[in-house]
Amino acid sequence: MKKILTTLFILLIMATTTNAQRLTERQLHLATVASLEAQGDLVRLDPAIRAALDGGVTINELKEAFSHLYAYTGFPRSLNALGVLGKVLEDRKANGITDNEGKAWTRPSVWDDAKASLEVGTRVQTQLSGRPFNYDFCPQDDYYLKAHLFGDIFAGDQLTPADREIVTVAALSSIKGVAPQLAAHKAGAVNMGNTQEQVDELCKYLRENGLSQCDNAADAVAGDWPKGNPNSGYAQYFIGNSHLAGLHPVNLNADEQGVLNFANVTFEPGCRNNWHIHHGARQILICVSGRGWYQEWGKPAIPLKAGDIVDIPEGVKHWHGAQADSWFQHLAVHVEVENTQPGSVPNEWLEPVDDEHYNKLSAK
Repeated sequence: MKKILTTLFILLIMATTTNAQRLTERQLHLATVASLEAQGDLVRLDPAIRAALDGGVTINELKEAFSHLYAYTGFPRSLNALGVLGKVLEDRKANGITDNEGKAWTRPSVWDDAKASLEVGTRVQTQLSGRPFNYDFCPQDDYYLKAHLFGDIFAGDQLTPADREIVTVAALSSIKGVAPQLAAHKAGAVNMGNTQEQVDELCKYLRENGLSQCDNAADAVAGDWPKGNPNSGYAQYFIGNSHLAGLHPVNLNADEQGVLNFANVTFEPGCRNNWHIHHGARQILICVSGRGWYQEWGKPAIPLKAGDIVDIPEGVKHWHGAQADSWFQHLAVHVEVENTQPGSVPNEWLEPVDDEHYNKLSAK
């Protein structure tokens, strides 16, 4: 097998807004930079910040968003994002671009009154939660939440409470292992002034732009690998919904010929492709997240998990897909083999993997 060089993610382009869109372009820019800050993806964050500035987000709003997120993603990622913002502003200024500073920043008065901060934070937390919330199990965290997060941090006036929840939901949907907090803030986003339609649209936007899964289903596609767009071109050969994200092609070594073209395929729970055969090429699957199945004709199905690699010989009838209760992602690449029959089709699609066959695997 040829040695595969390090791959790079494609820079995902922000979706074009439509008349039916309920979130503003400004809010979608805030969601985008929040998601990338949470992922620590500074490469994609740079152009996303530039797009946000061009799209009407002010400098102080971006500062406030990244400062707000330190409570959810940690100081390192918050400070790194602010560092990228600083470099972007220096570069744009050097190129004659004057960005909108926005409303002047003022020091919140509650910062000088610990009792007032606690009282304000308690009210804000109650509104966001929809009920009084007391974390008696750990009084320290209960105080930090009320006085600092919902008191000191929410007291800033650069972002509205509704904007803060859009930023928070976008960030949490990009982090693994925080499903309870994400669910709470999706509900809290409505309590703080967003509509349910706006929250649903935010989740759809994040999914469709490869930023996050938003519900963290099985933590399968929570930001490690791009999810891409609906795999509509091959939908007729799949049962269930799949998504496709192209990756940068990898040039082989100088003494080798050709280019390896990688694609990341995401299967929703229960999704699988039809039985099929690759002619003239082996297919290599590199499993990156979730749980799936692989089966060759006449052989038992093999369960797959992140880290597994499947080398599928040329001409072998097979199928692969997600397990019934899990998302599944794998990278796929085709490697040409010699003695390809002239006129043979690269992919020969055959019968579906019917429910009876598939459900027997799930039952096991």
